[in-house]
Amino acid sequence: MYLNTNKKQYKIVIAKSFFKRLFGLMGKKNIDFGILFPKCNSIHTFFMKENIDIVGLDENNEVIYKYENLPKNKIIKINNDRKKTSILELPKSASSKIKVGTILLLNEE
Repeated sequence: MYLNTNKKQYKIVIAKSFFKRLFGLMGKKNIDFGILFPKCNSIHTFFMKENIDIVGLDENNEVIYKYENLPKNKIIKINNDRKKTSILELPKSASSKIKVGTILLLNEE
């Protein structure tokens, strides 16, 4: 799955397994891809090596929340409805052109 933004294409990995959901981008340097956490309404940035961007999506992939350049050692909760919310973690500055209210198209290629 891919997201095209800022004239760049980012590969998006879906965090389906327990370990992918647990570790996400922790400990990664030079991040050049994103991770989608389906049915997720909060994340943390403990043990992160770099700042990241966070995009919260509703069940229709509409952006309902955005935080750019999120530093390490933070906890972010988007809303209380975990089943209808997903979180997309992206490299720092990757979401600069994404606006709240935009519907993200995640392409297979």
